[in-house]
Amino acid sequence: MSDQQPTRTGEPTREDEKTTENPVTGQDRADRQNETHESDRPEQRERENEQEEQEEQDAQGEQGVPGVQAQEELTGRQRLIAGLWPPRVSRAQLIVALLLFVLGLGLAIQVRSTSDNSALRGARQEDLVRILDELDDRTARLEDEKQRLEDQRTELETSSDQAEEARKQTQEKERQLGILAGTVAAEGPGINLTIDDGSGAVEPDMLLDAIQELRAAGAEAIQVNDVRVVADSYFSGSGGDIEIDGKKIGAPYRFKVIGKPQDLEPALNIPGGVVQTLEKEQATATVTRSEKIVVAALRRAERPDYARSSSR
Repeated sequence: MSDQQPTRTGEPTREDEKTTENPVTGQDRADRQNETHESDRPEQRERENEQEEQEEQDAQGEQGVPGVQAQEELTGRQRLIAGLWPPRVSRAQLIVALLLFVLGLGLAIQVRSTSDNSALRGARQEDLVRILDELDDRTARLEDEKQRLEDQRTELETSSDQAEEARKQTQEKERQLGILAGTVAAEGPGINLTIDDGSGAVEPDMLLDAIQELRAAGAEAIQVNDVRVVADSYFSGSGGDIEIDGKKIGAPYRFKVIGKPQDLEPALNIPGGVVQTLEKEQATATVTRSEKIVVAALRRAERPDYARSSSR
């Protein structure tokens, strides 16, 4: 007999048990994996949905920034316009604006006055010294005139024969006034001024400027060519055809001036003065000093039409 034991029908063998257990175990594992995947899917979907929503929000934000900036920029412009117009000016602002206007006007006047003195700013040192000497001489001359008048007053007050003294002083005063009025001849130290104008560029106002400078320097009697120049003399005409008090004079123009030569000559030669002005017009001005100048041209004494003496 065989050693093999008989197998009962319906009883599983070991192989059958292994075969039976393996399918069960593999199915279980598959089911567990499916359950794990199924449990992870909702969370994964939720994360994907959140990521998509975040991307959409970022995209919308990037598209919406320019619009917001434009809106803010437009709002800033509107605020600026609203702040500037209509203008809102307070009383304090008006006062400050007025003060600034006055300050600017003062600065403009100061700059203009400074530019008017530009000729002296560019002058040489010797020219400035000469001008100062001229001013000192004018001051001394006025002091001498003041002292002379005070002496006359003293003589009138202390003289025993006041009537005779008054008559002498009256005659002296008459001679002085005659010289100034041009009704009597005069002589004394002074200068000769000769202006050569070959091109006819010298205008009447230039000759008048020369007269004014000489008078300011202390000229007591002036004669131009054959015409006596006094306080009411006038110049007319144009270059090459000049008249003084209606009398025509021609180049060269010869001035005879009585006064202190040390004052008269520098007055014509100062920077920007008469001589430089004439030289710019291609004219030649020559100044010479003399110890004896004779002014012989006379003017006819005319009685005023309306003015009368107020002395009694």
